[in-house]
Amino acid sequence: MQLSDFDYHLPQDLIAQEPLPDRAASRMLVLRRGEQRWEDRLFRELPEFLQSGDCLVLNDSKVFPCRLFGHRAGVHSLPVGKRNPKRHENLSGAVEVFLLRSVSPDGKEWQALVRPGRKMRTGERVTFDGALEAEITSRGEFGERTLRFLTEADVYESLERVGHVPLPPYIKRPDSPADRERYQTVFAREKGSVAAPTAGLHFTPEMLERCRALGADIAYVTLHVGLGTFQPIHSEQVEQARLHAESYSITPENAARMDAARRIVAVGTTSVRTIESAHSSGTLRGQTELFVYPGFRFARTGALLTNFHLPRTSLLLLVCAFAGTEFVLAAYRHAVEKQYRFYSYGDCMLIL
Repeated sequence: MQLSDFDYHLPQDLIAQEPLPDRAASRMLVLRRGEQRWEDRLFRELPEFLQSGDCLVLNDSKVFPCRLFGHRAGVHSLPVGKRNPKRHENLSGAVEVFLLRSVSPDGKEWQALVRPGRKMRTGERVTFDGALEAEITSRGEFGERTLRFLTEADVYESLERVGHVPLPPYIKRPDSPADRERYQTVFAREKGSVAAPTAGLHFTPEMLERCRALGADIAYVTLHVGLGTFQPIHSEQVEQARLHAESYSITPENAARMDAARRIVAVGTTSVRTIESAHSSGTLRGQTELFVYPGFRFARTGALLTNFHLPRTSLLLLVCAFAGTEFVLAAYRHAVEKQYRFYSYGDCMLIL
């Protein structure tokens, strides 16, 4: 399969730049796989499509303010003989750091994306607001860096002070204080994601109660969104691509809820990957590199609520695997024609 087979045209003005005032006010395109048809509905109508014995599965990972802005502070740990004075004459250049995941037991060392990457060598330090400082310790396979925070304070507490909400690059505005609440699900609990599990953004506590009132159970899983979810696919041939590992976990209590369900309704592609990874590995906690594309056999997922995804991404390929490529891309064309709102702060799709 070629990655170019999973492309579509999207006018830029359909990319949602702000959340709706009401989380639950989004539109919802309902796809019926068996009948190969769709309906234009509203997210508020979701409970009508649930039945007694269904189990909604929600990813409760919590986004943290992982986007940092700072300045180069120079090379401190390189041996003097290996420093290049000419290269480091300008030590005050602006630097953007996007933290991905903690990679040390003490929580001080992190995998990160750094911009400008070519100028940030091992040994350089970056200074952020609030006297927070970090040093680049190594470089990864895809250009990511490992850095270590030079502080005795709790890193997460420091990030709450100086970090920014990691809005996706297609949202063409700075993050605002309101994004700290809106780019977060109402059920977020486990801190660790660098992007929101966006299908869950539509839910309010009232909507969750309506689903329960109609007999649907609710289970929570945790997959911390990182490079495996949002990084572009680097191979034009789909079968040769691979994803970065992301950590997931399911408590025994939530696993029992899913086991007892008549149908699992996954909320978001990250919930799907967690459910299917746990099933294939036989473990409720671990790392997953599961890449779902057409031809994948779903063992547990019975229905899927998801937002609209970027072209040529692993998220779109997962949706195509679940509902069929031609059917999904035709539904996307319909959504464009009907001016649905796309991506993180946009509308959603229910696939039955």
